[in-house]
Amino acid sequence: MRTPKVLLVPTDFSVAAETALDHALALASTLGAKVYLLHAYALPIIGFPDGTLIPSAEIASRIISDAEKALAACVAKRNESSVEIVPLLKQADPREAILAAAQELSADLVIMGTHGRRGIARALIGSVAEAIVRVSPVPVLTVHAAA
Repeated sequence: MRTPKVLLVPTDFSVAAETALDHALALASTLGAKVYLLHAYALPIIGFPDGTLIPSAEIASRIISDAEKALAACVAKRNESSVEIVPLLKQADPREAILAAAQELSADLVIMGTHGRRGIARALIGSVAEAIVRVSPVPVLTVHAAA
């Protein structure tokens, strides 16, 4: 096994994702690795019996702008780190975006937070982390939110 030099950290800006990013930065500092911080978003599409309603340009623009701001704030919060953090923003289903980014970047390791949902919440929302662990071609390290 080679030393990981490219770490991919998907974020939904939750406490679990923030904790995963901090773990990734500590690991990257030790290994001399680069961290790619990925946020994937999907524009809401509302279906009606007579067709589909796609969000207006204003709504889409606001979603993208807010995502860019949150990503920039996440990076700025860690500006003291000696590790290079490269922000990435993709419009796609998070599962697809993470797998595509891992391949495009030739990531050595994916480090992601997990919410630890159970029961109906897990059934309704699903687990992005679980999906990635199951199908990722590269190793995945999951991190629970800090207590």
